[in-house]
Amino acid sequence: MTSMTWTGVFPAATTQFNADLSIDMPATQGVLDALVRDGVHGLVVMGTCGENNSLEPDEKRQVLAAAVEAVAGRVPIIVGVSEFTTPRAVAFAKDAEKIGATALMVLPAMVYVPTENELAHHFRLIAQACSLPIMLYNNPPAYRVNIGLSTLAALQDVPNIVAVKESAPDPRRFTDIANAFGDRFITMAGLDDVALEGLILGAAGWISGLTSAFPQESVALVAAVDRGDLETARRIYRWFMPLLHLDAEHDLVQSIKLAEQIMGRGSERVRLPRLPLEGARRAEVTKMVETCAATRPALSNAKAA
Repeated sequence: MTSMTWTGVFPAATTQFNADLSIDMPATQGVLDALVRDGVHGLVVMGTCGENNSLEPDEKRQVLAAAVEAVAGRVPIIVGVSEFTTPRAVAFAKDAEKIGATALMVLPAMVYVPTENELAHHFRLIAQACSLPIMLYNNPPAYRVNIGLSTLAALQDVPNIVAVKESAPDPRRFTDIANAFGDRFITMAGLDDVALEGLILGAAGWISGLTSAFPQESVALVAAVDRGDLETARRIYRWFMPLLHLDAEHDLVQSIKLAEQIMGRGSERVRLPRLPLEGARRAEVTKMVETCAATRPALSNAKAA
């Protein structure tokens, strides 16, 4: 757990597919390698943007192994644990540790909405199955489950549950967690269009969707916050905000992958039940990305030391 540094920008990386929607492992590795070379501080693989729940169990393990190979220890790899049942999540957590993940991002069990006791029990059993540091993923709008303060209180005694990815659209959560638990739980900003608010309020880092399309600006934004240059941070954030809003929409995966494609960083192909954006929505997102690309802020004074 001491080898994991929860600071900086961690893009929620995409999984790339061939035309027949089989996994394009070389392209997936290429996306990860390009993000590392652009200066991100870690990677989240097979989260929402990685289409975790559209992958078969063996595919998940293959993608993680390919990520470990491509990254080659340059930055931490956090892998999503998103399963329908607790036993499946436990099995994947064990395998992820063997394959070489640095940490886990653990979601509530999919579909079923648990009681608070069931939610805490799910997280506890996964944590007991491995020695990896664990970040709980709180995203009530997407998963209909809120990891409340009482649930976190029930998990304080689990040593490897160390962080919370906070994707509730209410930045007060960062302060409430800090007030309730001090430094017991690291918080990570997890919703792109409240990322700056989260960082200012104490989030250690940013797990970002749109970083996959604009990594250099994302790195520069966090670097500006770290050195107290809020003027630069606000300038980048205001430029970025039209795209960051996409992270809060139901079609965020399609939008982010389309943005990657426009920026020459990946393909917009997604697995069913998702379909690529089309019609007016595709034109709208395309225009937003192209506008951002044409007005990219100068970063000469915003880069990390």
